[in-house]
Amino acid sequence: MTASRFRIEGRVQGVGFRAWTLRRALARGLSGWVRNERDGSVSVLAAGPAEQVAAFAAELALGPAAARVEGVSEEQAEPPTATGFRVV
Repeated sequence: MTASRFRIEGRVQGVGFRAWTLRRALARGLSGWVRNERDGSVSVLAAGPAEQVAAFAAELALGPAAARVEGVSEEQAEPPTATGFRVV
């Protein structure tokens, strides 16, 4: 089990990024959350098997069709206390 916190920058708000992230995380069996930030970025906490988190990170770098991802930063994080994935 591993956990990472991601910050996604670009045109990522108002394009369905959070809903898309929720669906992708649930499909991979990850726990965590996704939220919009005041500066226009999106933050994500994802926890699960290392290979699933890595594959999820690759998906975040692409984003949904309407998004334009300009950058993704990743740092190790503590796993969330709750199971499941949600939009916060």
